[in-house]
Amino acid sequence: QVQLVESGGGLVQAGGSLRLSCVASGSIFRLNAMGWYRQAPGKQRELVAVIDSGDSTNYADSVKGRFAISRDNAKNTVYLQMTSLKPEDTAVYYCNADINSGWVHRQNYWGQGPQVIVSS
Repeated sequence: QVQLVESGGGLVQAGGSLRLSCVASGSIFRLNAMGWYRQAPGKQRELVAVIDSGDSTNYADSVKGRFAISRDNAKNTVYLQMTSLKPEDTAVYYCNADINSGWVHRQNYWGQGPQVIVSS
């Protein structure tokens, strides 16, 4: 079994910064792509940023230049550094990871989602 545990959410003023962390634990053979999604009230969940096992990254247009995703494979951790935060960044942020528990078994996992609130 694999678990994703996130931390780092909270309340911040517009223009401020936050860093989210997500640690994967359990039966992990290989970490593949890891990413962050968010869901604002009344809206669909959307991709924020993703980083693959080769450290290639992809970002939603709305966060390019403000957010940075990174990973530490030794710690099974993915980070999301958020700067120049705007009220429209307010959402629940979910960690996502594509993980092999063995040579064959591969599954996608979600974290519980820390709340990020950006006040104007």
